[in-house]
Amino acid sequence: MGKRFPRVLTFLLAFSAALNAGSSSPPKEFRKWPAGASPQEIGKRVTERFLATPHLLSQDSQPFITYPESVTWYGALTFAQLSGNKDLSARLIQRFQPLLNQDAKMVPRPTHVDLTVFGVVPLEIYIQTKEQVYLDLGRKLADEQWNNPTPEGLTNQTRFWIDDMYMITAVEVQAYRATGDSKYLDHAALEMSAYLDKLQQPNGLFYHAPDAPFFWGRGNGWVAAGMTELLRWLPANHPRRARIMEGYRKMMAALLKYQGSDGMWRQLIDYPEAWPETSSTGMFTFAMVTGVKNGWLDSKAYASAARKGWLGLVSYIEPNGDIREVCEGTGKNNNLQYYLARKRNTGDLHGEAPILWSASALLR
Repeated sequence: MGKRFPRVLTFLLAFSAALNAGSSSPPKEFRKWPAGASPQEIGKRVTERFLATPHLLSQDSQPFITYPESVTWYGALTFAQLSGNKDLSARLIQRFQPLLNQDAKMVPRPTHVDLTVFGVVPLEIYIQTKEQVYLDLGRKLADEQWNNPTPEGLTNQTRFWIDDMYMITAVEVQAYRATGDSKYLDHAALEMSAYLDKLQQPNGLFYHAPDAPFFWGRGNGWVAAGMTELLRWLPANHPRRARIMEGYRKMMAALLKYQGSDGMWRQLIDYPEAWPETSSTGMFTFAMVTGVKNGWLDSKAYASAARKGWLGLVSYIEPNGDIREVCEGTGKNNNLQYYLARKRNTGDLHGEAPILWSASALLR
């Protein structure tokens, strides 16, 4: 064990967690699952698949770990801890060890939102182990994200793509959880509020970017997951909490209308002819499960939708833990056909990550 938190910091973190805790008794929709569909079983299968997967590296001359691995690793760590599987936890942490030594060159430099989000991994390991080396690395990434902010106080990595609403805020929330320093929550809340004002449409959904006016599934999933992670830790009296909660609830209400009878959401959310897409479905399921369990959403309206989402999602998982029908990586584009014709991948980490987030949410 490393250094202990000061008592006052421990108290404040515990108080914040208590403020955001939901009912100790989950709704009936989250208690019983068909054989093979429980979050414990699915989470373990997907985590084992992740552990068997080599690092997902960029194509640069000096390759580094890319964000789909970062966010999947984070989800695997939270699942392993919440499920009490110490062997999984140990192997997930062991996977990081070479990055502190001979493979340190694979650690991304925090020059872009997709690179900085890697910080969620060492910060989560620190939260679980209290080993200082992980805090030093993760906090450095979170701090560098706010070097030379814009005149509005935003990170200079701001680009107003909806993906950023997870990539930017997640690492700042993790830095808060690791340190108790409220500046990180303030960074995340300011950024989230600015993106809400810029990108949320009257129907509650989000354009991919101001010049890409389409309700892309996974892009909206990043928004939903980012707001959810932030709201889990943002104190009730934070000046920006009401604005973010308003945006979150407006989005959840819209998603409820567009969920298919199969529990899935589509590659383009508002196009029924678009194909059912798993990464977005996993992200929306995570957001709804968390909202129900924390009392942000009405259980009668959303618990059954979240259950349908989970069961629909797990029906796409292969025996080896791969997931089908995952949209390939997608840049913004002002072209409808571009989104409708995106490649449908199997075994893509974009799809594994939200399964693990959802499994973790169901176990919390």
